[in-house]
Amino acid sequence: MWKPDRESGVPLYQQIADDLEKRIAYGEFPPGSLLPSERKLADQLGVNRSTVILAYSELRSLGIIESQMGSGTRVSKFKWGVTTKHTPNWHRYVEGGSFLPNLAFLRRIREALLADNRLIDFASGELSADLSPVAELNRLILEHPYTEHLGYDNPQGLVQLRKALVGFLSHYRNIQTTDSSILITSGSQQSLYLITQCLLAPGDAVAIEDPSYCYSLPMFQSAGLRLFRLPVDDKGIRPDDIRMLYRKHRIKMVFVNPNFQNPTGTVLDPERRRELLEVASELGLPLVEDDPFGLTAYDGLPPLPLKSMDTVGSVLYIGSFSKIAASGLRVGWMVAPNPVVERLADARQQMDFGLSVIPQRLAAHFLKSPYIQPHLDRLQMNLQLKRDLVMEALHRELPELVTFTGPQGGLHLWCRINAQVQDHRLLEEAIRHGVVFVPGSVYGSDSGYVRFTFARARAEDIGPGISRFASALRRVLDP
Repeated sequence: MWKPDRESGVPLYQQIADDLEKRIAYGEFPPGSLLPSERKLADQLGVNRSTVILAYSELRSLGIIESQMGSGTRVSKFKWGVTTKHTPNWHRYVEGGSFLPNLAFLRRIREALLADNRLIDFASGELSADLSPVAELNRLILEHPYTEHLGYDNPQGLVQLRKALVGFLSHYRNIQTTDSSILITSGSQQSLYLITQCLLAPGDAVAIEDPSYCYSLPMFQSAGLRLFRLPVDDKGIRPDDIRMLYRKHRIKMVFVNPNFQNPTGTVLDPERRRELLEVASELGLPLVEDDPFGLTAYDGLPPLPLKSMDTVGSVLYIGSFSKIAASGLRVGWMVAPNPVVERLADARQQMDFGLSVIPQRLAAHFLKSPYIQPHLDRLQMNLQLKRDLVMEALHRELPELVTFTGPQGGLHLWCRINAQVQDHRLLEEAIRHGVVFVPGSVYGSDSGYVRFTFARARAEDIGPGISRFASALRRVLDP
C-alpha cells in the first residue's frame, strides 16, 4: 500500500490529498463512493488523524469530496461528470512544469523587502536612484521625442541601438564587431536563458565558477544541464581545471564572469586569461563571458574583457545597462557569431516579438551622447565611496568576526564569517533587525559567507545597516 514519504519536502497532508485525488481521477473511487474514515485512513497510512483531516479539508476545498454528518466522506457526484463547472487544481499546476522557481532564500528576501520598505537593502543587485543617469535620460527624451510608428521591430534588436553599441564596445571594451553580430536582450539573464535553451540540450555538462551567480539561477537546472564547478581563488579560475572537467565529463560550455566576479569581486589574472582562451581554442569549447561590472572599475581603468583578446571566435560576450546605468531600461546585449545571433533572434521572436523600441532608442541616444563618460566617472567614484563605507563599518562593528578583501570594482563585497553559523538563522535574525543580505550558499558556497551589495543602499544607511547585521550575527552566535 502507498505510504507518504516523510523525507520529502512536501507536507504529509498534501501528499495524501494528491494521492487520493489521483486515485479518484483513475476511477478507484467513483463519484458518490464512500472514502475511508479519517481514523481508519490515518491507521492505514501510519499518520496522525489530524494529518488526514487536513488532507480531506484540501480535497473538500477543491470540490472533489464532500462530507455529511452521519454519512461519512464521499467522492462528489457533482465534481465528476454531472456538472461542467470544474475548478482546476492550481496547486498541481504550479508544482509542475519544467521551469523551476527561484531559490528559497531569494524568495524570502524578496518577500521581506515587499513587506517592509524600511529594511536596509544589501541584497538587491542594482543601482540606487542617485547612481542612475535619470536627469540625463530625461533630457534625451526631450531632445529626441518619439514620432515613429510603434510597431514590431527586428527581433535581433533596434538597428540604431546595435550600431551605437558597435562604437561603444570598440571605445570602452576594445571589442571589434558589427551590428549583425549583436543581439539586443532585456538583460544578462535573458541572454543566459536563450543560450541554455537554444544552444544546449538536457543532459549537457557545463562548467561554472565556484562560487558563482550562475549557481543562483534555476534556469540551468530547468534546462536539464549538469553543472560542474571551477573553484575561484584570488586570481580567478584555473584554466587547467577546465581540461580536467572536459576529460571527465565532456563539458560543452564554460560560463565565466572575469571582471569583478559576482559574488567574490575577483578579477581574472592576465596570464590565466591567455591560458583560458588557449584551452577554449584547443578543446573547441565556447566561453560565455558575462561582463556586467567591467566599467565600474574604481580607478577608471577597466580590465578588458576576454572577448577583446578572442581571435578565433570562442567567446559569446554578454553585457547590459543594468549595473552601469539603470536596470529599469531592461536593455542588454550579446556579441556572438552571426549564426548564433540568428538562432537566438528566432527564439526571441517566438517569445515576445522583440523588445520595446522606446527604451532601445533611448539607450542608443545615451550611448552616443556626451553624458555617458561623466556618468561613468560619477558612478565609479560613488561606488568606491559606498564600498569604503561598508568596509569601514565592518572593521568597526565586527573586527574579529569577518574576513574580506576589498574589491576594486563592481557592486558587491564578499565576506567570510569566522564562526560557525547557519545561513537561514542569520538571515531571519537580520530581517528581524531591519537589514537583508544574500547568504553565500545561494552562490554555491558553504554556510558562513555573505554577499553585501552596496550599490542599492543609500550612503547614509550603510553604517546603520552593517550595525544591524552585526547585532543579528552576535544574536545568532550567542542566543
